[in-house]
Amino acid sequence: MAGTGDFFAAALAFPTALFSFALVVVIGYWLLMLIGGLGFDALHGGHGVGHHLGAGHAGHVGPVGHVGHGAGGHGVGGSVTHGPSGGHGAHGEHPTGHHAGVLDALGLGGVPATVAVSLLVALAWFVSLAGTVLTSGAPARGGVFAVALVASWAGTLVLVRPLRRLFPEDRPVTRGDFVGRVCVIRTGRVTADFGQAEVTAPDGSTATVQVRTPDPEPGLTAGRTALIYDYDADGEHFLVAPFDPSPPGP
Repeated sequence: MAGTGDFFAAALAFPTALFSFALVVVIGYWLLMLIGGLGFDALHGGHGVGHHLGAGHAGHVGPVGHVGHGAGGHGVGGSVTHGPSGGHGAHGEHPTGHHAGVLDALGLGGVPATVAVSLLVALAWFVSLAGTVLTSGAPARGGVFAVALVASWAGTLVLVRPLRRLFPEDRPVTRGDFVGRVCVIRTGRVTADFGQAEVTAPDGSTATVQVRTPDPEPGLTAGRTALIYDYDADGEHFLVAPFDPSPPGP
């Protein structure tokens, strides 16, 4: 019992107490994520915790054309929006905004903010706990606090390097990604000022885009395939030509 009492006394003493409360929050967060993932798995026939935590929270958005295509279908009047895509981390996203700037400045970018912060807190807690047990007095404990901060940053910096391979950066789809790809015409005809087609992006999602042809092409009707060979930035549409993807006969 004395050992347990000494442990709690050290955990609640300065500077460990500062990190103890943060560690409780971190543990609670990951427990909630785990419980939420297990609950989702039970309700949806066993897709797995990873399916809930790491996929489908956000699609890629590319500033292409005028017609959107998202998880719910096609929509007119916006950028091309692709359907569900694999995510990263607990919420399927890399850190963004202010958090991303701070973590990048510390060299801890490339992983979800929740992962980096959790490692920082856990390492700082362990170092400060050890320092609290081994030292006494305010000046020494102040030094422990500083050492814990530096050690946690250094330890997290080492740990996130191999973890970055598990969280590859998503590159937004751009107009250039569609040039050279085969599309399927979705309108009854394609002219110099009218036409739409469905194209598959490099990530496997599909999008409906505006297409045009400089010369009349009677063969470009609904269901026919065409090759996207250029993008007209002024007109904000792709230029297409008839294309048969099937190999030539013997």
